[in-house]
Amino acid sequence: MTATTWTRDAVAAEILAGAHLLVYHDLLLRIPPKWLQNHPGGALSILHFVGRDATDEIDSYHPDHVLDLVRRYKIGTVELPWRPLVPPVMSGWVRTSSNAWSNEAQAVRSGGTQILLVPKRPDAPDAPTRETLEPPPSTLSLEDQARHSAAYKVLHKRVRDAGLYDTRYITGYGPDVLRYALLASISVFAYWHRWFITSAVFLGLFWQQLTFTAHDLGHVGVTHDWVIDRILGIIIADWIGGLSIGWWVSNHNVHHLVPNHPTHDPDIEHLPFIAISPVFFDSIWSSYYKRTLHFDRFAKFFVQVQHRLFYVVLALARLNLYANSYPFLLRQAFDTKRARGGRWAWALEVAGIVFFWTWFGRVVINCGSWKTGLAYFIVSHIAASPVHVQIVLSHFSMSTEDLGPTESFADRQMRTTTDVICDESVGWIHGGLQLQVTHHLFPRLPRHNLKAASLLVKEFAREQGLVYAEFGWISGNQDVLGVLKGVADQVKIIGKVAEAEAREAVDRKLGLNSEKKA
Repeated sequence: MTATTWTRDAVAAEILAGAHLLVYHDLLLRIPPKWLQNHPGGALSILHFVGRDATDEIDSYHPDHVLDLVRRYKIGTVELPWRPLVPPVMSGWVRTSSNAWSNEAQAVRSGGTQILLVPKRPDAPDAPTRETLEPPPSTLSLEDQARHSAAYKVLHKRVRDAGLYDTRYITGYGPDVLRYALLASISVFAYWHRWFITSAVFLGLFWQQLTFTAHDLGHVGVTHDWVIDRILGIIIADWIGGLSIGWWVSNHNVHHLVPNHPTHDPDIEHLPFIAISPVFFDSIWSSYYKRTLHFDRFAKFFVQVQHRLFYVVLALARLNLYANSYPFLLRQAFDTKRARGGRWAWALEVAGIVFFWTWFGRVVINCGSWKTGLAYFIVSHIAASPVHVQIVLSHFSMSTEDLGPTESFADRQMRTTTDVICDESVGWIHGGLQLQVTHHLFPRLPRHNLKAASLLVKEFAREQGLVYAEFGWISGNQDVLGVLKGVADQVKIIGKVAEAEAREAVDRKLGLNSEKKA
């Protein structure tokens, strides 16, 4: 079938047999298991597009020299517009190391196009069926989505032709480097004079600002060379910040591809402390974390007050990054199938983590007393937290609905993402990532070119009838707090209903007992 046009049924049959097939332009690609394991963006980045048209995602995530290599996996062609299938992983199915099907979770189709994963049943089938791959009826027009996709391709060409993929090392990163040096110097100067809290504040601000460049490097958006950007990313994230850039890339790539999907996007899966949608009440399964997000008593307690604890939780969010980074690196140590390039990167990351806790541990210990050292640790981490607030503002108040695989790349990104409006003079505080809509449409775009690109994106949105969402810092915080309070109120209502039903049951039982005695 290599030289022929593949039908949708033929593609489905091959997927059920274990093949990883996806559409790129009009080509059908077969991704071999070895490349799936070695893919720098992680296996899930591919698995989420099995059976789907991944053209816009592939083009937006890869430089030209990689795109030339992608075509080597073609096994034929398909007719466009392609009518997508549901990737097996989105219904809880994955292939094991022995190339057999494994059911991780049960897919629940809760009306409309929504497919959520919950803990699997004991009587789960042995393999997915043809019906598993068929998406629920969509409210979206395939023709409209194809038109938006075609318009996005034109937009992408305009961005390229405008030279917006060219990194501005002097005018862009030059001021950043000076800012980093200033913050680090003030922290060292203050520490030298034993102004420990002042030093901690500026160290935290130094970390916060470095995060933006580490972000760019993780997207291979600085030198556009994977090896160079990864080495620089490890130095900044691991050696200076104590966080795994490898874990962050694995996490962040999935977030970009399935933004705000409760079952698949790790960036909105924060139970037991935060739930931004009532669907989390069902203890759903996370395809990224490979575990159930239990909505237990502990979670119910925190979610009921999440709008009050929101800033407290985010102030300590860096601790959660440690908690995710180190198990990731530990798992990588036992991954014998890790890509060769990943071996040296892993070793460099581990060395960086050891180096970080050596120097930072010495900084904390030399504060003179355990109380001052603890204060230094806490203050430095809190001072680094504004970046977490800025990032969640761009997503927490946006849609978490799953509109199915029919939705185009551009539609999905713009529906789930919003910008934070701010004056250009203070844009550096946000690292330029207040322009999240444009960043999500062009993740490899150098951060300092997002402003110019956003003007083209807004024009594209107007022409296609799409919403380019944006709000101010204060109104954005209010919107997010409103969403959190709305979910918290629903938990309280559910609790009151359950309490009333329990009371009614007890009263009914007591009434029956009284009748029997009479």
